[in-house]
Amino acid sequence: MAAFKGDRKKTGIGLWPPIPDPAYDFRQQDPHPRSPNPEVPTMYTRILVPVDGSTFSEQLIGPAAAVAKATGAELALLRVVGNAEDYEAARLYVERLAAGAGAKALCTSASAGVAAAIREEAQQVPATLLAICTHARGGAMQAILGSVALEVLRGLGGPLVVFRPDPTSPAALSKIGRVVLPLDGSDASEAIVPQAAALAKWLGARVIVVSAIEPSMQQDPIVLSGDVQESGYVNERARDIAERYGVEVGWEVLHGDPKKVIPHFVRGLGDAMLAMTTHGRTGFQRVVTGSVTAQCLRDAGVPVFTRLP
Repeated sequence: MAAFKGDRKKTGIGLWPPIPDPAYDFRQQDPHPRSPNPEVPTMYTRILVPVDGSTFSEQLIGPAAAVAKATGAELALLRVVGNAEDYEAARLYVERLAAGAGAKALCTSASAGVAAAIREEAQQVPATLLAICTHARGGAMQAILGSVALEVLRGLGGPLVVFRPDPTSPAALSKIGRVVLPLDGSDASEAIVPQAAALAKWLGARVIVVSAIEPSMQQDPIVLSGDVQESGYVNERARDIAERYGVEVGWEVLHGDPKKVIPHFVRGLGDAMLAMTTHGRTGFQRVVTGSVTAQCLRDAGVPVFTRLP
């Protein structure tokens, strides 16, 4: 059984209580029944980083190279060109970048569009992890991801890593020690759990399951019961993920606006990335909505492993 750690307070990650309540059976009360053979990848064999000639798009090359070296995966850089007359210059550009990073250079024409070319190359090699920098300019998901990245995500059929470089913030981490997994109990937020667990295991990282209690509930007379209820849910999901996927898991309940407390929490860890779907439920325990994912991508300053639910 994988190590399981939890939080017995509202802040900080502590140890799982040494004497669990024998009357509480997590598996009998689990609303997400265990699958004996979860069909999830155990590792990625290739990391694919698209570049477009700008230094902005190159920000993930160094971190991706470090991860590739640590995991034994192949690193490939992809340059997609729209015009045939630009092909030779693009090929030389990506070959120069690849040589400096110990990567494979790929150059292709975008006859059916840039997003389609990226998606096609990603699907050419099974177990490819696509990592792409985003051009964030606003609060909407399309503005945050950019039209190309969003189109790739919609057609890929699986998760990818997106990162928004910020000149005022540190570069993307080369070593990921924790994968923060925000959940809100919805099927949408849970959709990424198997892939997030597999990613953490591949990286040799620990999963941190988090949930947030909305500010409006702080003023509610029954906030204590809501707090306890949310803690029980996160506690339960963390334990199940640890047992099911064989990865070390911690958990945390955050208090405040999810769009603020999740990025703040992740930044404070110093060695984390996020794993979250693009939307979930609304209301009392809303954590993973498109707007929250976009805000985290913009403000957390870390790579986000994401997918459509």
